Amino acid sequence: MKTIGLENIKINNGFWRIKQEMVNNITLKSVYERFSETHRFSALKCEWKEGAPNLPHVFWDSDIAKWIESVGYILNFYDNDEMEAVADRAIADICKNMDEKGYFNSHFLVTGERFTVRNEHELYCAGHLMEAAVAYYKSTGKRALLDAMCKYADYIEAVFVKEQSAAFVTPGHPEIELALVKLYEATGEKRYLELSKFFIDNHGANEKDKELYPGCHLLYNQDEKPIRERDTVDGHCVRALYLLSGAADIALIYNDKDLADAAERCFNNVVNKRMYITGATGSTCHGESFTIDYDLPDRDAYAETCASISLAFFANRMLKLKADSKYADAVERVMYNGILAGISMDGKSFFYENPLEIDVDFNEVHPCTDGGRRYPITQRKEVFDCSCCPPNVTRFIGGIGEYMYSHNEDTLFVHQYIDSELIIDGMRVIQKTKYPVNGEVEITFNNNQKKSVAFRIPGWCKDFTVNKDYIEKNGYIYIQVAQNDVVKFNFSMPVRFISANKRVHTAAGKVAVMRGPVVYCLEGVDNGKDLTAFTVDIKAETEIVEGAFLVPDIIAKGYKEPENDDLYFEATDDLTECDLKFIPYYAYANRGESDMLVWVRRK
Repeated sequence: MKTIGLENIKINNGFWRIKQEMVNNITLKSVYERFSETHRFSALKCEWKEGAPNLPHVFWDSDIAKWIESVGYILNFYDNDEMEAVADRAIADICKNMDEKGYFNSHFLVTGERFTVRNEHELYCAGHLMEAAVAYYKSTGKRALLDAMCKYADYIEAVFVKEQSAAFVTPGHPEIELALVKLYEATGEKRYLELSKFFIDNHGANEKDKELYPGCHLLYNQDEKPIRERDTVDGHCVRALYLLSGAADIALIYNDKDLADAAERCFNNVVNKRMYITGATGSTCHGESFTIDYDLPDRDAYAETCASISLAFFANRMLKLKADSKYADAVERVMYNGILAGISMDGKSFFYENPLEIDVDFNEVHPCTDGGRRYPITQRKEVFDCSCCPPNVTRFIGGIGEYMYSHNEDTLFVHQYIDSELIIDGMRVIQKTKYPVNGEVEITFNNNQKKSVAFRIPGWCKDFTVNKDYIEKNGYIYIQVAQNDVVKFNFSMPVRFISANKRVHTAAGKVAVMRGPVVYCLEGVDNGKDLTAFTVDIKAETEIVEGAFLVPDIIAKGYKEPENDDLYFEATDDLTECDLKFIPYYAYANRGESDMLVWVRRK
C-alpha cells in the first residue's frame, strides 16, 4: 500500500484545521524566535571559534531541520512568506557551509571531528536534514537543500559502505534509515535505499559497534540483537521506534518477510504491553527507555512527546505492510493524546515528558532523590536545552494529512476521519465531520467509475451505523462507491471507563475515562487538591458538557474521602458525593500549575 501525499489533501475545517492554523500563525514563528535566541540558527553559519560562547550542540541541526520540514508541510496549505524566507536563509547557510565532499554538521565542522563518536547524533542530524529537504522540495519546488542532501548521502555512502573509514558502522541514534527511504522516493536514486538497508541489516549485528558501547548501552543504542531476531522493543524509546519505522519501510520495499514479521512482533509488544493509554511510551527517564512488560508508572512516566510521534511513524508504516485497523488505531491514539499533550493550546510552549499524574507538591525534586527518582515538570516551556520535541510536534501537525489515506491498485483506504478534501486519480473525496467532537462522518465521492473503498472502524467504537452494504475485514468495512455516492457513518461515542491489565500495578482498582479516541483527566483547577482522594462511580450517568478545549468536557458522579491529616487512621466509608469534571488529557496544564490525574479509583 502507498501513502497519499499532502499535495493531494487539504484540511478544510474542524479540529485539525484549528491546529494547523495555530502552527502556521503562531507556533512556527514562536519556535523560530526561541531557536534564534538560543543561537541555533546562527550556528548554521559555522563561524564558532575555540573559546567563544555558544558552541553549537551536537543535535542543533536536527532542531532546525524539523522546523524547516514543518514549514514545508505548512506551505502546502498556507502562504507564509515570512517563515518561508527564514527557511530559505537557513537552507542557504547550510548549502554555503557544507564542505566540498558534501558533509554538514554545525557542531563537528567547527570542532574538527567527523564520524568518530557514534553517540553524537551526526547521522541523526543528517537524516532530519534529508527529511526536511524532501518536504521543502515537495511543497515549494526548491531543490537547493534536496541537492545538498543528495551530495551528503553520497558522502555517507562512501564513508560507511565503500571506504568503511568511520569509527562505527551504524548510527548510535537511528533516524537516517527512514530518511534515506524518503530521499530515494523523491529522487529515484536506489543507492539511498540500499544505504538505508545497510544500516538496518547491521543494527545489532555488528560486533564493532557492540564493542564501542557494551553493557546496558547495547539496549540503549539498539545493538543487543539484529532487528530480525527481536520480539520486544527495548532501550531508548525514540531510537527504537525510529529504527523500526525504517525497518518497516525496508520490509515493504524489499518484500522482506523476516523483517516484516519482526516489526509485527515488536509492534504487538509495544501496543499490548508497553504503551500508556495515551499512546505514550517510555517507563523511565533513565535512558529514556522502555523497561519491562506492564511497567507503566504514572507520576514519573517518561513518555516523551517524540516517542509518541515515533510510534505514529512506526504504526503508519506497518499499515502499508498490512491493512489492519490496529495500526491506524495506534496512530489515532497518539494523535489525540500523547502527541497533543506535548504542545500548549496557544501553540507557544511544550512538554518534553508527559506523565499521567501530577501532584504539584510531589513534583519538587528533593536533593536526596535528585539523580534517582525524578518527576517531570508541571508547566510547559517555550524552549529546552534539548528541544527535539517542539519542532517534532509542528511537523506532525503540519503533516497530519499523510496519516489519513492510502491506496493500492484496487482500493482506497480511509484511515482517519478529518474534515478534508482529497483529489487523486480522477477521484474527489470530500469528508464532512466534526470528529472527534462527535462520531458523525459524511464522505462524498466524485469519480467516474466504481471503486472499492475501505473505511476503518475505530477500535474504540462498539456500535456504528452506515448507509451502505459492506464487507468487513481486519477492522475495515469495504464498500463499492460510484459517481456522487455519499457514505454516512455515525460512530457511537459514549463515555467509557477503561481498566488496565492486572499487571499494570499503578492502575489497579482504577479506571481511565475516554470518549471516542480522546483520553480524559481530572485537573485540580476544576476539582481541587488531592485528586487521589476521589472515586468515580462507573455505573452512574455521565453528562457531556461544552468544553473550552475543542471537545466536550465530561461530568461524572463521584465520591471524596474525608479530610484527615493523620499518617495512618481507621478506614471509613464516610464519603462525600460530588461531581467530577474531566477535561481532555491533551489540555492539562493550560490554566496555571495544577494537579492532574488520568487513572482514578473506581466504585
